[in-house]
Amino acid sequence: MKKWDSHFQLGDTVTAEQLEFFDKHGVIVFRNFISKEKVATYISELKRLESLWLSEQRDKVNGIPLKYGKDEHGNKTIQRLCFTSLYSDPLHQLLEEPRLKALMAFLNPYEGRIAENEKDGLVINNYINTPNSTFTQMGWHTDSPRDLFLGQKIMPMLNVGIHLDECPFENGGLRVLPGTHKQNILKLLFGKKYFIDNNDDDREVGFDMHAGDLSVHDGRLWHRVKQSPKFGEESRRRVMYVPLVTGKYKPKDENSRTPFYHRFTGKVHH
Repeated sequence: MKKWDSHFQLGDTVTAEQLEFFDKHGVIVFRNFISKEKVATYISELKRLESLWLSEQRDKVNGIPLKYGKDEHGNKTIQRLCFTSLYSDPLHQLLEEPRLKALMAFLNPYEGRIAENEKDGLVINNYINTPNSTFTQMGWHTDSPRDLFLGQKIMPMLNVGIHLDECPFENGGLRVLPGTHKQNILKLLFGKKYFIDNNDDDREVGFDMHAGDLSVHDGRLWHRVKQSPKFGEESRRRVMYVPLVTGKYKPKDENSRTPFYHRFTGKVHH
């Protein structure tokens, strides 16, 4: 397992070097995508939505279950929020950011779009390592079987993570197997035990993530979230995930049914 350094910055367009890097590895990290002030704004929006949805005892948004857990003081907390930009002006404005649209170049030759009201919308993951936390790590997986569960062919998609906390490599976080976005369908489906396998892999890489950084990975890439060795507040990692998708437009609303894979995994994806 090793750490990759990243020196990329995201401008109004993606450079040839960045396209080549992503095509080869299936992952790229851009530094300082948003300012510290914006990070603080989005954290306060996360807290506002969490307290609102806790008070409403809401269990789903547009058919997608919210993931509940407890903090180190035993207080109920929401560890995975979905479709957040539909309930927050600052988060909705973030999805209008032109530099996010520039990332569509990684989906060429497919036409990409930001799935604000598709899939699970803008997800905010709130990982914390406490005895009562239900969300401390996530086993190896790709995002592609969701398409198969829904009876669709596997379409390219990007998972774009906007990181709201400092997370050095040693503190766990995103791990990927570079290049596996080009694997065949058998390796894609059976290369590892989905979500159950949390083991280190000699080929895996991770990054030092800083608050305000942006990561992009191809949905077909094997990836996981490694548990933090720290506990309580020190282990907290908040990441917003913007899905960039291709294929048929499939919006969801409050009448949408819960996709059946949510019922048996218990380990909902970012």
